Amino acid sequence: MSVREKVLDLVFPPKCPFCQKILEDPRAPVCPVCQPGLPWLEGKAAERRVDFADRCFSPLAYRDAVPGAVHRYKFSRVRALGKPFALLMAQCLEERLPQGAGLICWAPLSRKRLRERGFDQAELLAREVGRLLSIPAGPVLEKVRNTAPQSELEEEGARRANARGAYALLSGADLTGRRVVLVDDVVTSGSTLSECAALLRQGGAEGVYCLTLAQARHG
Repeated sequence: MSVREKVLDLVFPPKCPFCQKILEDPRAPVCPVCQPGLPWLEGKAAERRVDFADRCFSPLAYRDAVPGAVHRYKFSRVRALGKPFALLMAQCLEERLPQGAGLICWAPLSRKRLRERGFDQAELLAREVGRLLSIPAGPVLEKVRNTAPQSELEEEGARRANARGAYALLSGADLTGRRVVLVDDVVTSGSTLSECAALLRQGGAEGVYCLTLAQARHG
């Protein structure tokens, strides 16, 4: 831990993302009270199918205390939650993909949504996972069409239509022969991830693996 991080921990002590109590161990992603009660996904339950991706991993189910924590991160702009979330995701990826990857990227926000929110929650997660696992992280995709939030759409068909054609590979992106990890916060229908994964395949990726904090439902 750097001197700057130690000073920040003294001024703004890290809190448990789920109960918001100050962490006794600032290096822990979750407090010891919340840890055993979280909806952890084990074995095959931690993986799900996403079109055009080899596998999709998530450490948590999107229920109990998880939705509230994700909502605080995204909509209350509590950017500090990105670090403990990313630590949980990094541990999951290291366990599920021990051979590692050559690049981590993310499903980006539109420019309009980025201005409204002030930060891209998936980018923060991706960059922190990359830092923790010493894997390069960088932009590969862009959102070329502003869409309604997927969380506002219940029907899977509506989610797929909403994501279709909304993303594009950045000009000059060459992923030939690379194993790529695609990051987002939550997977529900998988529409956003499958749309992005297809583009990564078109860009030459040898393998595409999705990583999210939570699964909203199984596919």
